[in-house]
Amino acid sequence: MISRTGLHALKALALLSELPEGEYAGAAAIAKEIGAPQNYLGKLLQTLSHVGLVESQKGKGGGFRMAKNAGKTSLYDVIEPIEQVSRWGGCFLGRNKCSSTSPCALHTKWKFTRDTYLNFLKTTTLSEISDKN
Repeated sequence: MISRTGLHALKALALLSELPEGEYAGAAAIAKEIGAPQNYLGKLLQTLSHVGLVESQKGKGGGFRMAKNAGKTSLYDVIEPIEQVSRWGGCFLGRNKCSSTSPCALHTKWKFTRDTYLNFLKTTTLSEISDKN
């Protein structure tokens, strides 16, 4: 249910969450560790920097590091800027008037699945998927 880009983002941030405080890791080293293309990962990390999940620093000793505590960063925080899973709030069949009072044929099943999945993303933190655990 998560794209390759989303998985790369989760793996990269899980790796960054394991760095000692104040240290940075370069995109090349992260890419090699998680098996992602370097240029692609660098752009992805810049995107995550723009939404405040990671900090970047140029120059010697620079790279990327977590901007927030991994224990307070949910998988949803990482996935949402990439996958826009919040848009899943609509009708699975695309009906404009689908609701609990006027449901489509899939409303109940989709609502349960969607809510369960989004709850999983919102209640699971990066620290839970880190190799430190």
